[in-house]
Amino acid sequence: MPRSNRSTKNHLYDEREAAAALGITLARLHELLDQHIFTGANFRPQSLHFISDDLLLLGYWCNEPRLGTHEVITMPKRK
Repeated sequence: MPRSNRSTKNHLYDEREAAAALGITLARLHELLDQHIFTGANFRPQSLHFISDDLLLLGYWCNEPRLGTHEVITMPKRK
C-alpha cells in the first residue's frame, strides 16, 4: 500500500489556491460554498482555508450535472 505524503495531506489551501487546484474561478468557488455549505442563516466567512478532503468534495460539486440528474451507483447489500 503506498504511503501518502503527510505534508500534502496536512496542507492548508487558501481560497485562491483551492480555486486554482480545482481549475475554477474564485467566484465559482464562492458560488459552490454558498450553494452547498453556507445556506440560510449560515454566512460565509471572509477568509476560509481548506484541506485536501475539502477539495475532493468541492471537486465533486464542481462537476455535478446541472440538470438535476444524479450519478450515484447503489451498492449491493452485504450478505
